[in-house]
Amino acid sequence: MIYIIAILILCLLIYGPHLWIRHVMKKHGNELDSLPGTGGELAQHLIKHFELENIRVEQTQPNSDHYDSADKMVRLSPSIFNGRSLTAIAVATHEVGHAIQFHRQEKITHLRRKYTPFATMIEKVSIGILFSIPLITAILKVPHAALLTAAVGVVGMLTSVLVQLIVLPLEWDASFNKALPILINGKYISKEQEAAVKSVLRAAAFTYVASALADMLRLWRWLAILRGSIR
Repeated sequence: MIYIIAILILCLLIYGPHLWIRHVMKKHGNELDSLPGTGGELAQHLIKHFELENIRVEQTQPNSDHYDSADKMVRLSPSIFNGRSLTAIAVATHEVGHAIQFHRQEKITHLRRKYTPFATMIEKVSIGILFSIPLITAILKVPHAALLTAAVGVVGMLTSVLVQLIVLPLEWDASFNKALPILINGKYISKEQEAAVKSVLRAAAFTYVASALADMLRLWRWLAILRGSIR
């Protein structure tokens, strides 16, 4: 019984932030006729207002809002790009906040440049090793292959979570030093809407950390599959 409770608590700690972010985004995702435009329209307006040269806005896959500093592109998912909600305008402004950071070449942007590629590399290498272990086991008869698989996968995923925590100040800056002042000072939101927008911006800042944590649970599913193939 204690073991089951411990597992449930662990799952909640790992997947809880992801569920919280989904709840916040959905809670404030209702369409509001009082808003003058969509998230995509606001992003385009802000890019023009702040004279962010050569930066564009485009619609992308669902749940994949981000700013691509290499292509100079603010990419917004359909619900954000076309949405007329507090979630839509907050997330859109958060991503424009990243565009402002990189356009101004602020020192804080080195966090993404330095650590994100490293996290991506570690994750890819970990996944590659995970899928090669059954073959290695079959050829070399390596003992305790399942344990080795788990160790490699956990180290890779934990590294990804750690890197996202290191990059968190960049996300926080985009939300609360860029997006929130823009929305308040520009009178894009009312006083009554500020609390809701702060909740969305807080969720937006933690999105990558929550996704990295959620990957930990997806890891266990892959481990189960690989363990079956090893047997």
